[in-house]
Amino acid sequence: MDQVIKVAVVEDIRDIRESLQTLVAGMPGFDCTGAYATAEAAIADIPFNTPDVVLMDINLPGMNGVEAVKKLKENFPAINFVMCTVFEDDENIFWALRAGAGGYILKGNSPLKILDAIKEVQEGGAPMSAAIAKRVINSFHGIPTDARPKHAALSEREVEVLQLLSQGLLYKEAAARLNLSVETIRSHCRKIYEKLQVNTKLEAINIVFGKPVR
Repeated sequence: MDQVIKVAVVEDIRDIRESLQTLVAGMPGFDCTGAYATAEAAIADIPFNTPDVVLMDINLPGMNGVEAVKKLKENFPAINFVMCTVFEDDENIFWALRAGAGGYILKGNSPLKILDAIKEVQEGGAPMSAAIAKRVINSFHGIPTDARPKHAALSEREVEVLQLLSQGLLYKEAAARLNLSVETIRSHCRKIYEKLQVNTKLEAINIVFGKPVR
């Protein structure tokens, strides 16, 4: 019988956290040891429920995911960390890998790919998309990454807001999903437009995701 992979999830958005928890707990060969909304909660509990792999978000309230990986890796070097985020820009990738993450995947990946990433990192691999791997290789070769996305200046929260709006959600629906006020969503959108130098939601979505609103 294959060994069960114990997995912890650190994600502040409840729907995503619960979906990942259900995915891991419901598959043979996997066990979810804990699901946490903050890095602080994970750091407090993980010593008592030590997982093999941690799926770690970057943009968390309080301590961010990169800082959490660094702190946990120092105390629990055997734990493998996979960043699970909406960002694939150079800065976040390299800081996460430098902190001790063994993989870097996107939240938009299919459930099967997420499970494959958990298996791969547990077996000593380094799961990441082809685009991310190319950036890492180019950095070692000293090649400038002209592929740096135009939205790299956006915060992860701003990308999350835009991602929900790209799915056709209204401001109030996006606010409820992220546990934010409608005015906070509007504020994020104003900052997004300013950073991307656009005037409409459609323009912003096309730049960041390359697709129109559904």
